[in-house]
Amino acid sequence: MEPQVRGVTEHLERVLALVAPLPAGHCDLTGALGEVVAEDLYASASVPPFDSAAMDGYAVRLTDLPPDGSSVTLRVTGDVTAGPGDPAGVGPGQAVRIMTGAPLPPGADAVVPVEHTSTGRFVAGAPRSEDSVVLARRPRAHVRGAGEDVRQGDLLARAGTELTAPLVGALAASGAVRIRVRRRPLVAVISTGSELVPVGGALGPGQITDSNGPMLAAAAQAGGADVVRLGPVTDDPAALRAALDAARVGGADLIVTAGGVSAGAADVVREVLAASGPAAGGVTDADVTSVAMSPGKPQALARWGGVPWLALPGNPVGAYASFELFARPAIDRLRGLGIAAEGLPSQGRNAERALLPLRYPLGHAHRSLRAAAGWSSPAGRLQALPVRWVDGGVEPAGSHHSLSALAAADGLALVPPDVEKVRAGDVVQVLMLQ
Repeated sequence: MEPQVRGVTEHLERVLALVAPLPAGHCDLTGALGEVVAEDLYASASVPPFDSAAMDGYAVRLTDLPPDGSSVTLRVTGDVTAGPGDPAGVGPGQAVRIMTGAPLPPGADAVVPVEHTSTGRFVAGAPRSEDSVVLARRPRAHVRGAGEDVRQGDLLARAGTELTAPLVGALAASGAVRIRVRRRPLVAVISTGSELVPVGGALGPGQITDSNGPMLAAAAQAGGADVVRLGPVTDDPAALRAALDAARVGGADLIVTAGGVSAGAADVVREVLAASGPAAGGVTDADVTSVAMSPGKPQALARWGGVPWLALPGNPVGAYASFELFARPAIDRLRGLGIAAEGLPSQGRNAERALLPLRYPLGHAHRSLRAAAGWSSPAGRLQALPVRWVDGGVEPAGSHHSLSALAAADGLALVPPDVEKVRAGDVVQVLMLQ
């Protein structure tokens, strides 16, 4: 490895040391999808809250059914449908028509599916003139017991869990209305470069459309953050400082810049990092470094007026790979993902995702896949290579510096620094793209 080049895991640890879980507040359950729970959540009611029918059929007493499984005729005394009501009880030799989800009448302890009776099936709107029913087979109970799914007081979600649609449903069924969640982080995205023109702007000589800004903003949104885009800004230190100040004043919890962090004469991020200081309300904890990854070697981190700032390289693939390896875990930490209420790693859902980057820098979802074709990898650096699905594995999606390759990719293959050649059939770790 090159001298004074920092490993990816070490750099990630420094990034995560800049951020801490944001404060918690209450939100309505109906608007909580994607939020991160700030405290353990317990069921306030049992699900289902009463014994109910699991099938359309007849509610009966098991003692009225012959033990040998032969048929028996019972007198039908009423109907029970799902919804409010006070169903009549079931006495000896009686049966009550019952619909799926309806409460089991007093005295009944089983449901015979309608298809196992002389009725055969229920027809909407048909008259119910029969006063008896023949049960053709001894049934299973076909009853959902009260609390069979969830009992009052059961743990439904650990602090640090991201709320999914099924979890929202489980919480709603158990009586939750308002819950405590971490505040959603606000990420300011700033792209730098005098050659950059905003999307839709007319290009002059030597100019290109800003792609890093929209791409990183979208990545931050996909990572669960609210986003404000500032810029693109020119290679003018005053313009960059103004954008950074706007992010700070606007309440940003994290600033992500793209470009200007290499060693060129016009690399404005390096210039601002070197020239500013706390006396001017600017940079503290500046850390400009080279990270052992390709692409994405030039990196920096700092605080601007107290706000954590991650400076990523301008190469589009390097910028995106850097976001996934460093900025996304920082956003996860701000959201409290995988963090228990007391600040320790959660033992529930998402805990593995929160701890994984410190063991191996994979960020979010990853898979072990076989290479369908071989490729070379730079010695001493973690390679982040855009790859796409093919029959039997993955292959390079194009040039490792190409935005078109990144757009066509299904994931980023992360090749360890000690591997210089990936051969067809080798297993590689692939960071799946969203």
